[in-house]
Amino acid sequence: MWSMCHWLYKKKTFIKIQPHGRFWLAGLHRPLQPPWPDIVSFCMTRAPLVFLLFAAPALAQNATQWDFLSTASIYPDVHNMLPAYLKAHADTLLAQRQQTVSTIASITDLKSRQQNWRDRMWADLGGQPERTPLNAKTVGVLEHDDYRIEKVIFESRPGFYVTANLYIPKQGKGPYPAILYPLGHEEGAKAHIAWQQTLVSLTRRGFVCLTWDPIGQGERIQFYDEDWHDSKLPGSTTEHTILGMQSLLIGTHMAQYTIWDGLRALDYLLSRPEVDTNRVGCTGNSGGGTHTSYLSGLDDRIKVAAPSCYITSWRRMLESIGPQDAEQVFPFWLKDGFDFPDFIYATGGKPFLILSAIRDFFPIGGARASYQEVRQVYAKLGLSENISMFEADDGHGYTLPRREMAYRWFTRWLQGAENTQPEAPVQLATAQELQCTTTGQVKTAFPGSKDVHALNWERATRLAAGRNPSAEQVRTRAMELTRFESPKTPLLSTSYGRIARSGIIVEKLTYESEPGIAIPSLLFIPGSSPNTNPKPGIILLDARGKSASAEVAESLARAGNVVLLPDLRGFGETRPSSAVRESRLADFGDYDSSMTALLVGKTMPGMRALDIVRGVDLLASRPEVDPARIKAIGKDSAAIPLIYAALFDPRIASLAVAGMLSSYDSALSESFSRGLADQVVPSVLTYFDLPDVIAAIAPRRVTIFNSVDALGLPIPIERMREQYAKASSSRSLQLIIHNEHQQPLGTALIQWAK
Repeated sequence: MWSMCHWLYKKKTFIKIQPHGRFWLAGLHRPLQPPWPDIVSFCMTRAPLVFLLFAAPALAQNATQWDFLSTASIYPDVHNMLPAYLKAHADTLLAQRQQTVSTIASITDLKSRQQNWRDRMWADLGGQPERTPLNAKTVGVLEHDDYRIEKVIFESRPGFYVTANLYIPKQGKGPYPAILYPLGHEEGAKAHIAWQQTLVSLTRRGFVCLTWDPIGQGERIQFYDEDWHDSKLPGSTTEHTILGMQSLLIGTHMAQYTIWDGLRALDYLLSRPEVDTNRVGCTGNSGGGTHTSYLSGLDDRIKVAAPSCYITSWRRMLESIGPQDAEQVFPFWLKDGFDFPDFIYATGGKPFLILSAIRDFFPIGGARASYQEVRQVYAKLGLSENISMFEADDGHGYTLPRREMAYRWFTRWLQGAENTQPEAPVQLATAQELQCTTTGQVKTAFPGSKDVHALNWERATRLAAGRNPSAEQVRTRAMELTRFESPKTPLLSTSYGRIARSGIIVEKLTYESEPGIAIPSLLFIPGSSPNTNPKPGIILLDARGKSASAEVAESLARAGNVVLLPDLRGFGETRPSSAVRESRLADFGDYDSSMTALLVGKTMPGMRALDIVRGVDLLASRPEVDPARIKAIGKDSAAIPLIYAALFDPRIASLAVAGMLSSYDSALSESFSRGLADQVVPSVLTYFDLPDVIAAIAPRRVTIFNSVDALGLPIPIERMREQYAKASSSRSLQLIIHNEHQQPLGTALIQWAK
């Protein structure tokens, strides 16, 4: 559900073109490249600058010649290697889940699975927040002949304001059944045409209905820009994903915020005297269908559910659109044995209607498969009437056929008889008429209010105050959290020829990091003939791929080192096709692979750390290399996997990192982040941060060149010294500010390697 905005590069600056034609520079995407007039003399350079520093003069052989594995006769689809590996793991886990589901034979079994899901869900969300006073206020009313709309503001958490509309029928006699109506990601939030049509139609049928602006939409934009009167980011899903990366680091989840808003909205709805608390349903489309599924599974007060355009299957999702925005992806979900049908089992057998579109981007085949699975299970339990599915031959949205089926479903279960009356036209209100705040935005109407970033930063600060891990605790927790798995098989490598250069031999090879992952590499060996005198070994890692650092590798080899230059999985020529859009890669990193990895119980830093350890295996096995003198260099998003690899593998005698994120905490201290997805380790800040990892590598030498913050901006040396005070006390850490105008980084690395 990525935003429909288009992105262009224009003089190194992103320009956002919104569907209505307005052009503007997004606040996040302001130019970040040099020069920085005075800063460069005392600050560390950002990642794109390091990119330039590494990209020394062009080699005689171009990038395509170094990227040998892309040749179809050698490896049919190298760009699909990582996605295929992850999907194979997903398929295995889903097959195991099917075996477990087949054992459900009683209501007791169903209730047990429901409780297991709820426990796992709250654990993934970071626990239940405290139920604090709602402080709800009705701030306005819109009167119509047969219904009224109350404009309501409540606090789902202290200082965290939610803007809502309550639809109340005027005909009939209360207390009425009620509908909780979470919204999707479409523009307009609670004023969206389809939402108003549904809400008024349900109200006319005798339901009290409550809807509210989701985080990032309507009056609750998180990254609001007062100049543009809009978000700095292209759509609510982008806001969610940026905030979702932060949330994962502190052991919580973006969905905790959205779900808690929904549960507190339910609290408010049931507090109203007009509502019959025993007759409550929930429905919504797209992101609203997502939260219909979440809320109906988590809260027994919801008796009937009908999510629209959401239920599918993870098998079909991974074959098509892949993971969506942050609130829809839970770490280790497939590893824990869950799939989309578990949202239905989590209701414990409540009436559940799947509303689907045949031409939706949520695959219809997945919806059909999930429905068939639940139907078979419910048939064994005598619950066949409680599961149903409706398909319309249309696209994504809460369209008329699905709306009318929802009316029939809710009137059947909550009023005792289906209401088949056709939907009537609705007098639509404007966004301004439905507006709850005086300014149109919580941010400006309540200057002291909190947003998701502020709440995340509060949690991060509390965690930091309580952390003081030992080196062994860091090592143990890091292995656990990164899901690092030590090599289990003998190292296999395959040669694809040699290139003789003046005084250098470059061997093209692959090594198998684990079954299904072949790491294309270049091995630079000094001397034109076999040399029995073992030399120092260096493994050089560049997030842009081996072709980008071949010149540096050659220089290091000419200085007397055997240099291994691999493409870690997802880098260089193994970069998945889904990650090649540079704007999305810069904004999030390899989001699709990273989220799929989390689903199957892995992390990108942990998998890439394994690639590095296997590279050390390769170097140590070569007769040209002295295994006691192996060093490593990691650049940009290859740096974090390297420090984890060094933490786990003492054979890395010393290491240097360039352009590395200075700390995970820095990703919380800033509102925005860029390229963070494939560097995330869930819950890491509960136990340690990157400076703790560096300290745990001591007494081996670690050199940090040009650290950056979460936006890729240079970190002042004073701030770095503060962040790394503990690591510096070991006397094994060197903080270096590099100035390209004085010396190329490649030259600095050669000097470091000596």
